[in-house]
Amino acid sequence: MRLVLVGPPGAGKGTQAQFLAAHYGVPHISTGDIFRANLKENTSLGQEAKTFMDSGQLVPDAVTNAMVKDRLTWEDAANGFLLDGFPRNVAQAEVLRAILAEKRTPLDAVLELSIPNELIIGRLSSRRTCRGCGLPATPDASLCASCGGELYQREDDKAEVIAKRLDVYEEQTAPIIHFYRTEGLLITIDADGEIHEITERATTALSRVKA
Repeated sequence: MRLVLVGPPGAGKGTQAQFLAAHYGVPHISTGDIFRANLKENTSLGQEAKTFMDSGQLVPDAVTNAMVKDRLTWEDAANGFLLDGFPRNVAQAEVLRAILAEKRTPLDAVLELSIPNELIIGRLSSRRTCRGCGLPATPDASLCASCGGELYQREDDKAEVIAKRLDVYEEQTAPIIHFYRTEGLLITIDADGEIHEITERATTALSRVKA
């Protein structure tokens, strides 16, 4: 299975990516992990990315594209992969299509996790994080269940910040939904509900795709 996972912040992409990658026996490839690995190993691409990051600039698409292209050559991705966080825009989607065309291994599907903005804002703004161990807590908790530490609300979990993040998603990333719909690859599922319910919807929808 060669799969791209898309959806707004707070839709549960990271959680579903882990379950789906395990289900299909393919690596979960996130752009965050790719960046951290290149920086840690001090690769030439990592060094190039660091020069932009150190000067407070966004890492250009060309560098991100090169990192993803390299990652897809690893042995564990030979029989499939799940991409999370890439592509983020139509230009990157076109680059990914070209990369896979060279390998003659096109995408099987693009899975969109769809959820109304008001539910995302409610979900994320109710999150609390432990100051001690950094683990998330349930909205009704007063102390961390793991270490007993103090709970706080992260800046990026405040309602006004979440609304801005959703605006950025709509402007920059949502156009790839249309791109993949016209490619005939888009599968959309409802991402509201319990984790296991969403996973079941995803695997049921993807069962109709030839891996």
